[in-house]
Amino acid sequence: MSARITPKERMQIARQAMPEQDATQRAANFLEVNLGLPERLALLEADRCLQCKDPKCMSGCPVCVNIPKFLDLLTAGKIAEAAQSLLEDNALPAITGRVCPQETQCEAECVRAKRGMPVGVGYLERYVADWAREHGDQLQQLKPQPTGKRVAIVGSGPAGLTAAGQLARRGHDVTIYEALHKPGGVLVYGIPEFRLPKQIVAQEVERLEAAGVKIECNVVIGRTYTIPELQAKFDAIFIANGAGLPVFMNVPGENLKGVYSANEYLTRINLMAAYQFPRSDTPVLIGRKVAVVGGGNVAMDAVRTAKRLGAESAMIVYRRTHDELPARAEEVHHAEQEGVHFEFLTAPLEVVGNDQRWVTGMKCQKMQLGEPDSSGRRRPEPIPGSEFILECDTIVVAIGTKANPLLTASCPELKLNKWGNIVADEHGQTSLPGVFAGGDIVRGAATVILAMGDGKKSAAAMDAYLNKLPVAA
Repeated sequence: MSARITPKERMQIARQAMPEQDATQRAANFLEVNLGLPERLALLEADRCLQCKDPKCMSGCPVCVNIPKFLDLLTAGKIAEAAQSLLEDNALPAITGRVCPQETQCEAECVRAKRGMPVGVGYLERYVADWAREHGDQLQQLKPQPTGKRVAIVGSGPAGLTAAGQLARRGHDVTIYEALHKPGGVLVYGIPEFRLPKQIVAQEVERLEAAGVKIECNVVIGRTYTIPELQAKFDAIFIANGAGLPVFMNVPGENLKGVYSANEYLTRINLMAAYQFPRSDTPVLIGRKVAVVGGGNVAMDAVRTAKRLGAESAMIVYRRTHDELPARAEEVHHAEQEGVHFEFLTAPLEVVGNDQRWVTGMKCQKMQLGEPDSSGRRRPEPIPGSEFILECDTIVVAIGTKANPLLTASCPELKLNKWGNIVADEHGQTSLPGVFAGGDIVRGAATVILAMGDGKKSAAAMDAYLNKLPVAA
């Protein structure tokens, strides 16, 4: 613990607020909402850490960042050492510092949360990671001894990038295969610029490439190559292609013009810059009244994007109440500030349209909450006779995703569960020797940090597996 301040003095420091763009201004642009803590506030926030002897915050982190260590180094003015410590534990700290749900993970376990506000771990992770991005020349560049072992990674999302970074640090020859034309997976096609700038992702990818990771884009595993073909070329494989197949509502009229899956809507806008059409080649409907069905982070991303594209009315249609929203509290708060309207206790029954088959509205039914279901949330139950038409001209369905069978269909030996996800043990080992998997393709649609945790655990297991293989002559 820094000698500059006592525990009692630390307890007196209030949590520092994140500077952010004005809500009215940001609702009309795609610039990052959160602006980052300036140095003075970052150091003040870091001083709030009590340096507990038994740091519970670490147990709440899926990638096991040594939080007290990097915060102690930061308060001591050793920011290069703090960055080095953070990067040893987390391959993508500038990303997790922006999109990780710290409030339900590390910060939820912070002892200060028992009597007040937890330490702003996410804010400080972002601060240190951004310093590292701008001062890479002051950080040690590790050059491990090459092992001669070759690893293929399918997918350049958070799980794939994390595994790649960990395996490269151990001296393995790593090649990532990415289906889209830019690396980053959901980090670039799913998360909007105003939450996670593409330049941040690109710089994190460049740092991994500088460490020796090779990335080949426009390669669809299952079409360009199959898993058996990769097995013939590589010593081990890590499958992290995500769960990119959209789930729809299965209601009448869902095939009308003006209905998007959240995947298509966000990919067009985020990865293909459709918001710049016609300067960009990719068009997208600019809805006047946009209804987004769902209550998770993807739904918030979609509705806030619609607002920025110029929608007069951008609304969330959710069958439970505000208290049950699965999205991060910060994202909901930002959406409310930006003028997003919420239709709670509302379930879609049918998409309605005109003679030209364009969406004109959505027939909905009001709901009431009954007993809790398997998720622990109270089950929504329909109220008879409560049907009404919600006027809208664009509908974005953001109710989840599932595994795309393109890859697994080319490798029938790979064991799947009833949802089509790859079956893997706690170390990521699949039913095929030397083939590991993690992230959404195993656990179903989840968070960036959980996928990263899978990537880190699987990389350790893969390293152990590779080290047992005979050395090539």
